[in-house]
Amino acid sequence: MVSTAHPRTPATDSTLWPWWILLCSAVGLYFFGLSSPYAPTNGDEMVYIHIARLTAASGHWLPLVSDLENMRNTKPPLLFWQAIASGDWSAQGSLFSLRWPSVAYTLLTTAALAWMTLRISGRWRTALLAAIIFLAFFSTYRYSRVYLTSAPETFWLALPMWYLLWQQSARPESALASLAPPGRWSAPVYLLAGLVIGIGLLYKSFALLAPAAAALSCALCLSQGPARWHTFLRTAWGVGGCAVVALGVFALWFVVDPDPQAVWREFVIGENAGKLQTSSYWQAAWSGDYPLWQQALAYPENAGLLLPVALGLCGYGLRAAWHGHWRTLASTPQATLLVWLLVWLLVFSIPSQRSARYLIPAMPAFAILLAMYWERLARGWFVAVLLVSVIALTLLARIGWVMHNMDIGSGLDVSITLWCAALGLAACLGGLLYAGWTRHSTLVATLALYACFSAMTAPLSGAQAGYSPSVQARMQPLRVAVPNGFNGQYERFAFLLPGATLVPYDAESRNSATLRPDLPSAERLDYLLERFDAVVWLEGDVSQTQVACLPRCEVLAQRWHVKSRHRAGEVTLSNVWQAQQWLFGKELLIISKP
Repeated sequence: MVSTAHPRTPATDSTLWPWWILLCSAVGLYFFGLSSPYAPTNGDEMVYIHIARLTAASGHWLPLVSDLENMRNTKPPLLFWQAIASGDWSAQGSLFSLRWPSVAYTLLTTAALAWMTLRISGRWRTALLAAIIFLAFFSTYRYSRVYLTSAPETFWLALPMWYLLWQQSARPESALASLAPPGRWSAPVYLLAGLVIGIGLLYKSFALLAPAAAALSCALCLSQGPARWHTFLRTAWGVGGCAVVALGVFALWFVVDPDPQAVWREFVIGENAGKLQTSSYWQAAWSGDYPLWQQALAYPENAGLLLPVALGLCGYGLRAAWHGHWRTLASTPQATLLVWLLVWLLVFSIPSQRSARYLIPAMPAFAILLAMYWERLARGWFVAVLLVSVIALTLLARIGWVMHNMDIGSGLDVSITLWCAALGLAACLGGLLYAGWTRHSTLVATLALYACFSAMTAPLSGAQAGYSPSVQARMQPLRVAVPNGFNGQYERFAFLLPGATLVPYDAESRNSATLRPDLPSAERLDYLLERFDAVVWLEGDVSQTQVACLPRCEVLAQRWHVKSRHRAGEVTLSNVWQAQQWLFGKELLIISKP
């Protein structure tokens, strides 16, 4: 990594329209299938929705409310207040109303990084490329699109870094360069930085102050040129005051919550301090569940399908550092981006529990650097992406076709799925055959893959895939036993059966003290029907025409569901093409006959 300038001549406006079309397509893709229960997400999402729904039902902003054991103060209140403000908890409520604020935060972050890339590189095409790359990262699509904390924390924690980059990218002759030299911040700027970081902490955790403050202080010191004691001390005092303000904002939770002891016990000790405890730290760091070597690959892992290209950028940077090119980067925006990435990686390598997800707030910096060096990376990295895309798109198209043959969805549904797959495969073919198309075909293929997945799951997601209004009305006063494979996953039935009292049972027959997971399937269904007004029962064999409880019970309604976990040997090379044998099951709503 030698300079911030792009090696090619600036693009004219007449050549930018394909990039604008691709960016608009990526933005539209973030709203496509947003209300789907099958949108790529994380298991914690339903836990957060559960807490937000019960807190809203309590009529109070605090304390947070949950029926899940040891899962109440699992996140600070801003995430749940956002859901209370945006969510529609009536019978017409949907996941869309809970998720759209995350998309809004993500698009604001995308606009900020595109603008900053334009200031640094001076090229519109590079700016648009950075925005598209960021939206094409799987970490962005998975964690910054649905109801999770990643989108708001990324937006708020990045604001001080954007301001510093804005200062650094000013022209030397401009008024900004003389009035606000990079790194020499005034007290009001540090105060504002503390306030915005504090808001980010109130979305996720006070622990994020460590990487945010460390990255900011290192970038500020580096931007002021050669190290001097007075520079270091001035920056230390400023960032220290900024950290105090941020912690003060976070501490408001303890002030306004009626039960601050529970916040300390459940969040500070249980949710955060527990991640620093291990009996053999160094042994676990090399061979445990969260090894250091795996954390070192966090940024490529977050890139998802673009992982090979991300590895190419990392290799390029290591070679540049080996040849001493890093010495030319001091006091440049590029150095700030590198500090942003390296400090977050180092800080989150310290806890005993490590995850690539913790580094998502630094992915905007990675997207900018990847866009700036996009043309310099070897073609082979992009070819690897295209080859993987061919396999994934073909499999998704096949699953869509199988669903159509099983009468899941309409002809229009399968047509959209196949069209998205065809578009992605055409991009892959063009990129493999023509070297000039290879790099940008990877972006088209990646976005087409996301679109194909959303289109494929659309028949399982809309109103046509739910229970009828008459069935929902009948279930409202009843106690319904619903399957639960993971903490809080039964919360999805609150959207399918609004108003019903939901009681989860272990759908995977793991050890449990309640609802008898040890019983055989038929006996367990009878056991549940004796104790509840209705049961949502998962039938794994799609060829099964009758349930074991007939004629003592009645099947009120049925719908398709996708199996999330499979037994050993259920999916093999011999049947992977026959998705109907291993991917789908029936979900039956059953009541006992009087």
